[in-house]
Amino acid sequence: MNEAAELAATADLDTLYGRLDTRSITAGWNKKTPSLYPEPKKNYVPFQWRWRDGKAALDAAGRLISTELAERRNLILRNPSDPGEYATVPTLIAAYQMILPGEKARSHRHTPNALRFVLEGEGSYTIVDGQRLDMHPNDVLLTPNWAWHGHSSEADGACYWMDCLDVPVVQFMEPMFYEQHPEVYEPIHETPLQSEFIFKWDDVQKQLDATDPDPEGRYGRRIELGSPAMVTTGLHMNRIEGGTTTRRTRTTANQIICIAEGTGTTTIDGETFDWERGDMLSIPGWRPFEHDIDTDATLFEMSDEPLARALGWLRMGD
Repeated sequence: MNEAAELAATADLDTLYGRLDTRSITAGWNKKTPSLYPEPKKNYVPFQWRWRDGKAALDAAGRLISTELAERRNLILRNPSDPGEYATVPTLIAAYQMILPGEKARSHRHTPNALRFVLEGEGSYTIVDGQRLDMHPNDVLLTPNWAWHGHSSEADGACYWMDCLDVPVVQFMEPMFYEQHPEVYEPIHETPLQSEFIFKWDDVQKQLDATDPDPEGRYGRRIELGSPAMVTTGLHMNRIEGGTTTRRTRTTANQIICIAEGTGTTTIDGETFDWERGDMLSIPGWRPFEHDIDTDATLFEMSDEPLARALGWLRMGD
């Protein structure tokens, strides 16, 4: 009897399951876990990373790690529930990074989209596709898919920022490409006053000033940076007045929040986190959250909202 005939003649289910297993086939009615479920699972947890810890660790790394030893001196903010010990939320990673006076970080490019939000320091800059972009606190800089980028410092002291990348999406879909710049450090071709790669804090403040609070009370004054800023990653600034408690909200978009200014607490799926400038929060998709603002605050929100919207998966509720 050939193998196919033997399979067709199987007399009992246990034997059938065993024969299917050797062929890497699973009976759909006998799966270990269901493939469909009524609402999103809670695979990732809400979490907080404190900037005071991140800065202290970077200061130590500044003494121990040079740009010769590491392409980037960064600290990945990994979600405690991520099995790969890498992602901050399922689709995005965040990291704290610093550069020391006189340092130059080598230029490279990759398929993941990336951005940085400047936390402290003056005198550093990023080169993106030949453009020198000076970095000032609270500026947001973009390095989209396959854009050359490197960092340099002309500062008197250390400069710090946070990074956000869609690496988990690229790793899942597998179109990962990475390349070092052939000249090691990309040459500067221009220093533009305006660029599609930067959202300056002064401009963002003016936009927030001209924006009314959202009528549903979820975000305060809210603007989007870009439309969207990058194809997989949406960026928003939310300014919320002190004494405000926002409306309980949940969205299927996975979010990372960086505190740009102010103090307060955020409750995510029943867990409460108190925060200040530079702290980071992970808000996995479909977890209810609300902000209780102590002093006037601006929250920088990064999410996979454009990806969820494009795939028809974006939902919002209370």
